Amino acid sequence: MPFSITPALIDEHGLTPEEYQKILSLLGREPSLEELGVFSVMWSEHCSYKNSRLELRKFPTTGEKVLVKAGEENAGVIDVGDGWAVCFKIESHNHPSAIEPFQGAATGVGGIIRDIFTMGARPAFLLDSLRFGTVEGDSLQAKTNRRLLAGVTSGISHYGNCIGVPTIGGEIYFDPSYNGNPLVNVFCLGTLRHEQIARGAAKGVGNPVFYVGAETGRDGLAGAAFASRELTEESKADRPAVQVGDPFREKLLLEACLELLASGCVAGIQDMGAAGLTCSTCETASRGGTGVEIDLELVPKRAADLTPYEILLSESQERMLVIVHEGQEAPVKKIFEKWELPYALIGRVTDDGMMRVRSGEKTVVEIPARALADDAPLYAREAASWKAPAPLDLTTVPVADIQSTLLLLLAHPTIASKQWVWRQYDYMVQTSTVVPPGSDAAVFYLREANKFLAATSDCNAIYCALDPKEGAKAAVAEAARNLTCSGAVPIGVTDNLNFGNPHKPESFYQLRAAVEGISEGCRAFDVPVTGGNVSLYNESQQASIDPTPTVAMVGLIEKREDITTQYFKEPGDVIFLLGHLGDEMGGSHYLLVSEAKKEGLPPRVDFDHEKKINAQLLSLIRMGLVRSAHDCSEGGLAVTLAESCFNKSEEAPLLGATISLGKRALRADIALFNETSARITFSTPAAKAEEVEKILNSSNLPFSRLGLVTKNPELVIELNEATYSWNTQTLHHSWATALPHIMKES
Repeated sequence: MPFSITPALIDEHGLTPEEYQKILSLLGREPSLEELGVFSVMWSEHCSYKNSRLELRKFPTTGEKVLVKAGEENAGVIDVGDGWAVCFKIESHNHPSAIEPFQGAATGVGGIIRDIFTMGARPAFLLDSLRFGTVEGDSLQAKTNRRLLAGVTSGISHYGNCIGVPTIGGEIYFDPSYNGNPLVNVFCLGTLRHEQIARGAAKGVGNPVFYVGAETGRDGLAGAAFASRELTEESKADRPAVQVGDPFREKLLLEACLELLASGCVAGIQDMGAAGLTCSTCETASRGGTGVEIDLELVPKRAADLTPYEILLSESQERMLVIVHEGQEAPVKKIFEKWELPYALIGRVTDDGMMRVRSGEKTVVEIPARALADDAPLYAREAASWKAPAPLDLTTVPVADIQSTLLLLLAHPTIASKQWVWRQYDYMVQTSTVVPPGSDAAVFYLREANKFLAATSDCNAIYCALDPKEGAKAAVAEAARNLTCSGAVPIGVTDNLNFGNPHKPESFYQLRAAVEGISEGCRAFDVPVTGGNVSLYNESQQASIDPTPTVAMVGLIEKREDITTQYFKEPGDVIFLLGHLGDEMGGSHYLLVSEAKKEGLPPRVDFDHEKKINAQLLSLIRMGLVRSAHDCSEGGLAVTLAESCFNKSEEAPLLGATISLGKRALRADIALFNETSARITFSTPAAKAEEVEKILNSSNLPFSRLGLVTKNPELVIELNEATYSWNTQTLHHSWATALPHIMKES
């Protein structure tokens, strides 16, 4: 019976009737089953960004330090001086982690590491930005979320620890909107010399095409298409869409690829990530303005009965496509054999612009490479008009007990210590982590380049749910503030845009507004977007996630002496607040904890003011006047002060602070727990306090001299003739034990 394409088969491949008509027009004939599969994955949202690419063009992507801009290659590259550069990117593995948390997270780490060393960079460190549903309580949902948290954490730690790349920071949020659809966003940064930048282009007609790495199996089949649809019980049953990783094989592949690139034998190199062999083949051909012809019978396989369709669409991990200069086959094979990696010469670069795939004598795919990689349909989806939430009427919000509220905020899983998670990560491997997880930003020493980098990831999705543009602006502002508090100047951003179904006008509006908010922020701070990831269809059968445009930002620290952490250092140091005391309660964690509400307008962001605050603090740091600095974010000033009392060393005694806010025309809960932006607390030696105050007075920036660091482990805050006090050991216990206690309930 002859094969035929049916409407049901087209729909099964995630293609619309209109897209199928475009395929017929491009080919001038009906596609084969293999070609239909190829179009399915390459024209999926995960690979083509067909619903988001028009919006992504709004990002600023150029700058004098940009060596490889967003969209040109697997990851962007930024100059850091003295002939050195850094390459970094963030990617998601959300849907696979919802199905199989350990392997979903582990292969997410493996994939982002490959994106970095494909560029010729040696991976230096990882960050992860994670979101889970409610984990407290005995409900089935809470138990499921705890299982997801445990599995994802184990997967990240397993892969990173085994391959020897430290996970040095990140963030974890918990919210009911992520029930059934966790977010696993993983960032990697690598370092390289300018001349080591590698390209993913198939250049040089006649050049041999090598496959190297793990044998191809059935794991990960149609993973790109799987990531481009909503999570349902039916899609969750699609277990083959979850890949299985082998970090030890990837370590061999990493070293082999870096040695290959140093040998001068490589004309182009591409990771087999989403869409596997299909994507790597057509993308390298498209970038090179050439064609590629391969024979699937030559591909190393785990099973002899794999079909051409399965080989093309498999997303088995730890595989690379390498285009070698003709005549250099022998030294390339020698390197592969040295590292004990399976490999095969599977094809050649051609001059006809075609992606041609044979299975022995039979041609199963013959498609113009550019049509696959660059000519996917682009959509400008309908965007709903935004309805601003009503301003918060605080007269309807009862004043919660101040004493107990601070303890509750510190115990909230989003604010509480994440040590239970990051203790599982070997964040000190390579011995270059200067500031480990736990402070505003992680700091890493690039020993070979003699550079200090700070890195952070940020996004308050509650803000984004209430006002997507303002929430995205707040994510950029907080990331920049975290870097400033560490002594760094921002140099670049990579983002992971996590949203729901773009066909729904409300979801598409959220995406558009968030892109515009990030773009505004990056232009204000003069930092380019070096690339990133769009993850749509983050909807379970319960609901869509809160819009989560995660921003990962990297900064450069001039000298070791400028490295600053959030922890108070010495009793007697003077504590300052740089910025307004604030009064914005919309979207605050205070409302979440005391009233279980997400209401009001989130804090407004004024980038000019943000930049002045950051510049002033950085100036004080470089003058040697700052001992600690901590930005005010979730939970407000009281949480910030409490966290500053917690020493990073478990052996060091906890400190305290005496704070006087004087008389304020504010309710105590508003003064202590509001989340107004552009606020930083910092401490300075008592002998330098007058000098600092003089500088701040001349700056015309708002500031307050709050009080003193104390040896006595007690946080005391005086406000409006009332005094509130907490033993810092009690505060620390609430903060430090919350997540371990929750996870013991599993």
